[in-house]
Amino acid sequence: MNLPIRNVSIRAARLMALAAALAMLALTGCATNTLQRKGAATVFDLRLDSELDWARIKGPRQELWTIDGSKLNQLRIYSGVKPNEHVFMARKEKASKPDGPWFRGGMRADELRDLILDGLREEGAVNVSGSQLRPQRFSNVDGVRFDFAMTDAGGLNYKGTAAAVERDGKLTALVWLAPGEHYHDRDVVAVNRMLDGMQFAQ
Repeated sequence: MNLPIRNVSIRAARLMALAAALAMLALTGCATNTLQRKGAATVFDLRLDSELDWARIKGPRQELWTIDGSKLNQLRIYSGVKPNEHVFMARKEKASKPDGPWFRGGMRADELRDLILDGLREEGAVNVSGSQLRPQRFSNVDGVRFDFAMTDAGGLNYKGTAAAVERDGKLTALVWLAPGEHYHDRDVVAVNRMLDGMQFAQ
């Protein structure tokens, strides 16, 4: 029987998250990891204020944050996605695949939502759906927020929320997801507050 993480000590939870971070570090090679305590954090040109502690895995123009391990919760942060680049920076557009999830300057709110959802589908997610598409102001830049649901390739049902904004011709995208049972409901309010309050450095 799986016990809720609240029954595990905070110290043990942090150790589990750091162990997951170290495992991912071994896979990514060029990434570095740190423990991000709750409070203010600077990520590329962003400022985030979190009520939660995270294991933070840093890479070029992208980071992965997790609390309990990436299968149980993950916040993916992408900064400076260029036109014709994959929304999750997996690769650049090729003439042989013009219909991939490529970022284009000047996308509408619904196109930004669909771009992120298509990126998740390409990774193997199924039953992907978006909801609650809404405008969001980040500092002095207009962006979008939306919620989504999906099932991963192993059949686990996830819920999540995302933020996306085009700034200076490049895309910033933050995507948080966690299993629909327990982990999503435990942290969704705190994560929404963090994403709604995201600010760009002036």
